Amino acid sequence: MTTHKFEHPLNEKTRIYLRVEALLHQMEKASAFADSIQHQLFFRSLFDLLEIFEQIQLKSELAKDIEKQRLTYRSWLNVDGVDQEMLSTLLAEVDEVHRNLMSADRFGQSLKEDRFLSAIRQRFNLPGGSCCFDLPALHYWLHLSPEKKSQDANKWMSTLKPLLDALTLWLKLTRETGSFKPRVAQSGFFQSDAEDANILRLSIPLEYGVYPMISGHKNRFAIKFIDFKTGQASSEEIPFDLAVCC
Repeated sequence: MTTHKFEHPLNEKTRIYLRVEALLHQMEKASAFADSIQHQLFFRSLFDLLEIFEQIQLKSELAKDIEKQRLTYRSWLNVDGVDQEMLSTLLAEVDEVHRNLMSADRFGQSLKEDRFLSAIRQRFNLPGGSCCFDLPALHYWLHLSPEKKSQDANKWMSTLKPLLDALTLWLKLTRETGSFKPRVAQSGFFQSDAEDANILRLSIPLEYGVYPMISGHKNRFAIKFIDFKTGQASSEEIPFDLAVCC
């Protein structure tokens, strides 16, 4: 049975983390510049990241969350039934990621100071603003060799590696706290307690033709399933799998 998966954050900080994860993934995929418009996705994602960095102290927030995870896993040391070798390996990874994060510059600072990026950022955000007459510097750059463009892209992305490593680890460990369990939405509706959760993960059979509209916070949530064809709330019984991740 074909399923489609959804994730929903239950607090604003996790919402930002998931957006940053998506933008970093888009940058990585687009950095190959496999076709003539991949640069649009690359620079759009990069500039969206800079907007987020200017709105939130992402480094300090992420460092605090990594530290919370580290303290949690340290409390499992010498506990019967816990694989101590695996735990030690994980703690070493957490320590390294946290150390690199703390020693990193403020996210996006070097990108904001980059002359080329600064020259194209403002007009790039205009509707259709990436035309050659708006951004001649960009169109000059697009005619450089693939090796040079790849070198520049790698240089820009390397400044975000401490962010990528820390965010990837935090989201991985957070997602692993929840396991998928079968649930049923009666008349297309489901609600439950969340117990300080960060992320809801849903797996829904595609054949039901619905998608979830989720509302809630870290302690309680509600899911309403919407019929894709009609745009109306479903009145059907909808089986799905749900993981609540803390």
